[in-house]
Amino acid sequence: MTTTAEQLSATTLLRFATAGSVDDGKSTLVGRLLHDSKSVLTDQLEAVEQASLNRGQEAPDLALLTDGLRAEREQGITIDVAYRYFATTRRRFILADTPGHVQYTRNMVTGASTAELAVVLVDARNGVVEQTRRHAAVAALLRVPHVVLAVNKMDLVDYAEPVFAAIAEEFTAYAASLGVPEITAIPISALAGDNVVEPSAHMDWYGGPTVLEHLETVPVSHDLTACHARFPVQYVIRPQSAEHPDYRGYAGQIAAGVFRVGESVSVLPSGRTTTITGIDALGESVAIAWAPQSVTLRLADDIDISRGDLIAPADDAPPTTQDVEATVCHVADQPLAVGQRVLLKHTTRTVKAIVKDIPSRLTLDDLSQHPAPGQLVANDIGRVVVRTAEPLALDSYEDSRRTGSFLLIDPADGTTLSAGMAGVAFAAAAEAVVAADDDAEWDF
Repeated sequence: MTTTAEQLSATTLLRFATAGSVDDGKSTLVGRLLHDSKSVLTDQLEAVEQASLNRGQEAPDLALLTDGLRAEREQGITIDVAYRYFATTRRRFILADTPGHVQYTRNMVTGASTAELAVVLVDARNGVVEQTRRHAAVAALLRVPHVVLAVNKMDLVDYAEPVFAAIAEEFTAYAASLGVPEITAIPISALAGDNVVEPSAHMDWYGGPTVLEHLETVPVSHDLTACHARFPVQYVIRPQSAEHPDYRGYAGQIAAGVFRVGESVSVLPSGRTTTITGIDALGESVAIAWAPQSVTLRLADDIDISRGDLIAPADDAPPTTQDVEATVCHVADQPLAVGQRVLLKHTTRTVKAIVKDIPSRLTLDDLSQHPAPGQLVANDIGRVVVRTAEPLALDSYEDSRRTGSFLLIDPADGTTLSAGMAGVAFAAAAEAVVAADDDAEWDF
């Protein structure tokens, strides 16, 4: 007889994020998902019921299942990214409930950066607003392959099909223009439970799946082994002990792809070529390793390798560059300006850099590019050209979400300034790239 643990171990895992404007009902939707899928413990539900009574509410406020911070409960908003883990018999889920306020868009970037699906909520009374467009743009920039438009609070518009159809048409056209590959629109009422876990009795005109049905059945791929093989070095292991006098290994987590003993590899940015002579995993020697395993590679030649170097197949190594052209989501309160000196963190490598140019800032209303803004402020999305002090082995974000992403960091206090995606911005079409002029005052 198959046990529940065995069933869950055989199911797939879906990482998804919720997003939307203020008071669109994200936390209520998440609470309804957890409650109606029987993923809430009795003591958790009792605590929510008591907290709701203390606030003068007769029915349990399911949003309290995710709004865990005291400030969130007092203000009735979501501030931080709340991660929740739950499972059904068909699939396991890691959910990131992200804030809706404009000033917390940075948290949406955090939650969606590893998601395979984003649920964007829209209040049926308000339709598509600027923050809806911003979240759609972030999902497109982060190459989230599946987007669900959940038109919430349908009970407040009498479950009217024309209201849903108009919102779905507007959002679908906008998201498709950004290059989002798949968009599914679902009319729901998170408060009443319509089309969240169970089909709605009030919307017989809708014949599609409920939110949970779609989450359980949407195809997802975790096959990082099919991607370009990349191994960022985290640590050099050289015990120099009596037991291991000549051992030299390079430890880290395989970011993508597969590595095999006997394979010819290049070490970047130096470009030196060598061969893998051994792979150690969990204290044992293995012939093959794949993402996302943490392993130690042993190489045939004593090459100067340190933390931050990248090992890749010799016939499939990424190019190295000191001129990074990318789209960034600016997440810091302080602006990012042309000429600003920053640190660029890519995988395990951190290098000094300077912002050479900010060619454009994205206008979310019509997706036009505002040329030469000079700086980016909090929550702006824009193109940047960054010159690094040392070469980087950087993939295009379109090819790899792991090795095509980076962070810009304030060297003074370590604050994260921007999250960057190398290469073209959206999947729809490559943008015109503005090259940076040489700067004689900078010695890179």
